[in-house]
Amino acid sequence: MRLLGRRSGEATARRLVWQASSLLLAYPDSGQPGRLDTVDRILGHLSPEHRDPLAATTSYLRETEPFEAAARYVETFDLRRKTTLFLTYWTDGDTRNRGEAILSFARAYRSVGVEPPEGESPDHLAVVLEFAATVDADVGYRLLRANRVPIGMLGAALAEGGSPYASVLAAIGLTLPAATEREQARAQELAIAGPPAEAVGLQPFTLTVPPRRTDVTGIPRGEGAR
Repeated sequence: MRLLGRRSGEATARRLVWQASSLLLAYPDSGQPGRLDTVDRILGHLSPEHRDPLAATTSYLRETEPFEAAARYVETFDLRRKTTLFLTYWTDGDTRNRGEAILSFARAYRSVGVEPPEGESPDHLAVVLEFAATVDADVGYRLLRANRVPIGMLGAALAEGGSPYASVLAAIGLTLPAATEREQARAQELAIAGPPAEAVGLQPFTLTVPPRRTDVTGIPRGEGAR
């Protein structure tokens, strides 16, 4: 019974980390204060190991002016290839295969009776985390586990650049098993060669272009990482 209780507690902690991480990785719009209040409540139920990394990013977002936070978010996640939140970009890049990879996330959501959210690509890390936290932890965990390499590479790139979001990826990493030797080799390969690119002469595959949005900085969002 004690073992079952520990496992149940660990599963709950994972879902809480996923929920808080999803909220922290959302674009800092007018709903940000409410999301941070929710994160604060979640942190009260986590151990220091899981709480402290998330608290660091929460503090950054509370202490940073909204305009600056929005601009830095766009600069970090929308304008840099190495820190994109679209998981399929890491493994499929600008290729035809990426469209099918994106659809695999949508199929996973539909397999448990929910539709992918409108206005965001289903492979966006914040969307996957929200799904895992609030809809189906098992299916969500499998999606996160299958994308351990992209998540690890994103975390490493954020840490290398000194991003305040790096600690969120560190917290997510604590909920996943360590990368295997094969995954580590794949990460090294991607780090050297970058995401796959289609052969010259192909037309853009528009399914992979995320929804276009304009934030308070005036910068169009969702045109894809550059």
